[in-house]
Amino acid sequence: MSNVVPSPAQTIDGRKLAAALRVRLKNHVDVLLNDHKILPSLAVVLVGDDPASHVYVANKKKAAEKVGIRSSVHQLPRETSQDEVLKLLHKLNEDARTHGILVQLPLPKQIDTATILRAIEPAKDVDGLTVQNAGRLASGLAGLFPCTPLGCLALIKSVRPQLAGLHAVVVGRSNLVGKPMAQLLLRENCTVTVVHSRSRDLDALTRLGDIVVVAAGKPGLVTAAGIKPGATVIDVGINRAADGTLQGDVDFAAVARVAGAITPVPGGVGPMTIAYLLANTVAAACRQHELTQPDFSI
Repeated sequence: MSNVVPSPAQTIDGRKLAAALRVRLKNHVDVLLNDHKILPSLAVVLVGDDPASHVYVANKKKAAEKVGIRSSVHQLPRETSQDEVLKLLHKLNEDARTHGILVQLPLPKQIDTATILRAIEPAKDVDGLTVQNAGRLASGLAGLFPCTPLGCLALIKSVRPQLAGLHAVVVGRSNLVGKPMAQLLLRENCTVTVVHSRSRDLDALTRLGDIVVVAAGKPGLVTAAGIKPGATVIDVGINRAADGTLQGDVDFAAVARVAGAITPVPGGVGPMTIAYLLANTVAAACRQHELTQPDFSI
């Protein structure tokens, strides 16, 4: 029996990687403005008074402006009707100066989320949630893809540049993270297992993964017992504990003693999600003006 004590996992610094990506974005925005007279523009639609949504939108606006992207927030009262939101989206779809549209979720109960997402012009869908962009991702075509999975992939590749042949396990099957994450990993020639609420023996399944991406919305769901030694673990979860602290879906302290690399919460996936929202906005501006779409991958 070995007496070797495993080294603590490398902590993947999402803030540092996001800052480096923002520098690249700022340089590209400067080129678009100086050489082509194009100012990338992001429109955010915010309906209601959810405190968390207001914080997220403020952070997105601040980040956009730092890299030179014009950002506008269309704030609507909680009682706004679905038709009113659809009218606003139609106006933004038709506005040539608006390159990216993001509808902040969740929406009030009187508004059907699927109907709203269908109304966004796919070429301006910087959240990557329209059926058309989901289909392009699944078909191996170019498009605008969800920001969190793009950020997760960049975090993974920062420590494991070659992914072909590795076994990736994705915990969660949402349209926002789980499904597109699996598709992106398939594009990298990984073998992909998707684990969800009906899966049996979570630990046995996640222990197969050279890469484990957890996006289940359950604090501490994945423990050290479910991690293969040396695995790369990406924690998408963000849950607020009773004492106000933020917790991920992974038991960080325990898993860090087994994994090879792991993202913290906060400071891991979150900054990368916002950075790739900006990258999608710049990419959308380029495509709408028939310019070469930049590659902002790691």
